[in-house]
Amino acid sequence: MLKILGSILAVSVIALSGYGVISQNFEFMSYLMLLLGALMLVSGLIELQEDRKRSIGYLFIVVSLFIFAVSIKDVL
Repeated sequence: MLKILGSILAVSVIALSGYGVISQNFEFMSYLMLLLGALMLVSGLIELQEDRKRSIGYLFIVVSLFIFAVSIKDVL
């Protein structure tokens, strides 16, 4: 379930960032950051769910919280 959600989020992030680069229209950047934060959170949860002993899963979760904070500040 998380891998499917991660794939959908990854495609959405790539599509939205590609649109921004091609059209030079960056009004959707805050939504892109929200999707990127969700992608990082899902990636961190996948790493933790697979019981890998590396700390990369925790790092992904911390980075996603930072991205959420920045994107929420940008929206407001």
